[in-house]
Amino acid sequence: MKLTVVQDYDQMSKKAASLVAGKLKEKKDLVLGLATGSTPEGMYANLVKMYREGHLDFSLVTTFNLDEYVDLCPQHPQSYHTYMYKHLFDHINIKPENINIPCYTKNNLSASDACRDYDQKIVQTGGIDLQVLGIGVNGHIGFNEPASSLPISTHLVELASETIEANSRFFNSIEQVPRRALTMGLGPIMHAGLILLLASGGSKAHALKESFSGLVTTEVPASLLQLHPNVVVIVDRDAASLL
Repeated sequence: MKLTVVQDYDQMSKKAASLVAGKLKEKKDLVLGLATGSTPEGMYANLVKMYREGHLDFSLVTTFNLDEYVDLCPQHPQSYHTYMYKHLFDHINIKPENINIPCYTKNNLSASDACRDYDQKIVQTGGIDLQVLGIGVNGHIGFNEPASSLPISTHLVELASETIEANSRFFNSIEQVPRRALTMGLGPIMHAGLILLLASGGSKAHALKESFSGLVTTEVPASLLQLHPNVVVIVDRDAASLL
């Protein structure tokens, strides 16, 4: 694992974007695993800037998002579909057919079918080259919440109370936060060629400490990243304060 501590969120975002851009220049048909939430917004903004300046080409890129709320339609303002188009996809030359985001509503396939199809599509592309991750205050990655065991495959998950509370800032009230989501399992994540974990702010300090203290446990899902041979962690000083 390579750990880089930078001064602030802006530097974290620029360094992360530079790493992603470098991998894209090396491999035009890069398969990207993408995260949502506040943490990667700055990275996406920097990637859009590089694209507009003519430095990047996303025309052959395929993306797989980590997760999506259950029973929010893709057009919902707080869906991760909406998030990704707002912060990245609407501003680059990626092909719509190369964008993959988990999707399950009551009018869709069954949850198990949607999860199986998602995993099969990842396998068909040859797997993820670069997986971007954030980290939850409880150490979750994607929506893989702390538990006595963690599924390998994409699955339906009940969100932890800490996750619901943390995500309530994006909704008008905590009652509006969905309680369930589809999330990529640890299998596709751990099979990625390179994992890039980003964290910013003091609220993530404890989770980072627990994740990289040396103890590997499913009760802190991010700690399993210690078993991956190629992980880059970029954090600001506040997030790294307990390391």
